[in-house]
Amino acid sequence: MRITLIGSGNVATHLAAALKNAGHRLVQVYSPNMQNAAMLGYHVGAVAIDSLKDIDSETDIFIIAVKDDAIAEIVPKLSPFKKSIVHTSGAVELQTLLNFTTEAGVFYPLQTFSKTKELNFWDVPICIEGATEEITKQLEELARTISNNVYRVNSAQRKILHLSAVFACNFTNHLYAVSEALLKEHNMSFDMLRPLILETADKIKTHHPAAVQTGPAVRKDEHTMQAHLQMLDGKDELQQIYLLLSQDIIKNSNTGNRDS
Repeated sequence: MRITLIGSGNVATHLAAALKNAGHRLVQVYSPNMQNAAMLGYHVGAVAIDSLKDIDSETDIFIIAVKDDAIAEIVPKLSPFKKSIVHTSGAVELQTLLNFTTEAGVFYPLQTFSKTKELNFWDVPICIEGATEEITKQLEELARTISNNVYRVNSAQRKILHLSAVFACNFTNHLYAVSEALLKEHNMSFDMLRPLILETADKIKTHHPAAVQTGPAVRKDEHTMQAHLQMLDGKDELQQIYLLLSQDIIKNSNTGNRDS
């Protein structure tokens, strides 16, 4: 398939490599920053452009991999080409594309991406939604050339999935950063926590998260929790985070939201 990629960030970089390795032709890579477009274009054999006025109409599909707020600005500039247009966002509804074209779809890879970190795209879940059954099937076929995990997910479901991912990934990673900062204040290394983090993540491969919840909150160890709050004296925001999370853990434990 001939593919034009709109974007050169983390998602675009990994997706472009996966598509190229699957035998697809990357026609062009667009970025408002020519250096970024050129770098990605070089690696995947695509022509780099920094203006949508230079779009080559000889493509089968436009894949938009940019920040959510920019999608609606880009679509009307692509719709005159009468080609399929899909975005890779977890939070933007399909309707955002349908406002400008009927050849619309969503190609959402559910993963955290960093340019400097390689990953196996075959393990990445790809969530598909199309304006028609024909488009949906085309996107499924494309997705299966790079991933073993392809799902049909509508816009409402995808929003919940994206929200869940923010809790599971973005918020969790921020808490890692908080932990690292606390340790650094007392001349200790975050490396000491890495085995604990890996073991916690390993458990949820075979168990429901609520079933393996541990810590002072689930044990209702008030003395320890009060001691922790005292240690966070002067860090009001962290105290609030600690209290909110602890209270929610206790609440879920009390309501039986755990496997026996």
